[in-house]
Amino acid sequence: MILAIASGKGGTGKTTVAVNLAQAVSSHTGESGDTTVHFLDCDVEEPNAALFLHPEIVQHRSVGVLVPEIDLSKCTYCGRCAEVCQYNAIAVVQQKVLFFPELCHGCGSCALNCPEGAIREKLRVSGAIERGTAGERLSFAQGTLNVGEAMAGPVIRQLKEWAIPERSPRALVILDAPPGTACPVVETLQGCDMVLMVTEPTPFGLHDLRLAVEVARGELNLPVAVVINREGVGDTGVEDYCTSEDIPILLHIPMDRRIAEVYSEGELVVDAIPEYRTHFCELYQRIKRGAAL
Repeated sequence: MILAIASGKGGTGKTTVAVNLAQAVSSHTGESGDTTVHFLDCDVEEPNAALFLHPEIVQHRSVGVLVPEIDLSKCTYCGRCAEVCQYNAIAVVQQKVLFFPELCHGCGSCALNCPEGAIREKLRVSGAIERGTAGERLSFAQGTLNVGEAMAGPVIRQLKEWAIPERSPRALVILDAPPGTACPVVETLQGCDMVLMVTEPTPFGLHDLRLAVEVARGELNLPVAVVINREGVGDTGVEDYCTSEDIPILLHIPMDRRIAEVYSEGELVVDAIPEYRTHFCELYQRIKRGAAL
């Protein structure tokens, strides 16, 4: 099963839920004891799951997009490349070809449509992906977008292609998605079996949860479930919304000072507070039942 853990806004505890679920399932000795967990930190602009899982990285790869390189000795300045570029990354002005690499999405249309064969493609590095292990049954991978780069999608896409294994009935793939509802989130959610939304019981949490559910369930047609974090700090708006939309709430995490203290030390809640290991193992069983419906 490929499970994306997402949130409509930052700061809801999305990564906290993701890393603790991964640790609980991979180390549990009960029903899920033989489950291999593959954790992917897809929040490539600000990956931080490694701070809690402490992986040993064994592989590293530079990634990016293929961008055009123009052979001016062959170019006739016909402007066909600029005509087919949907992102305005190429402009032909008299006897000059202007290329704006930050706008290029690497679609390859310019090279395919050049009548003179004057365009070839080269890799423009925009980030890196790496993988390793964080336990006997817990593999880890993350992507990192280079500072100043605008497009996270290609890094996330190549991270998923590289690190998600072949389907196995006893494998759980957890994708820690970026916060929000923009293109990087859509890229992360594509191909998933289920989305677990982490929210907080506040008006802001409800507002952004609505947007995230619209993307996951409305646009991508994915089943959605919810974890409510910091229960007790707000109102019942999130629960009322989930009831009205028939969205299951699989776990309530109370506003617990112990969790904040553990988090601030870079530790895992399921290791420091034993009862939460049981809660997260039960969460996994509920997720499996929901994905099977």
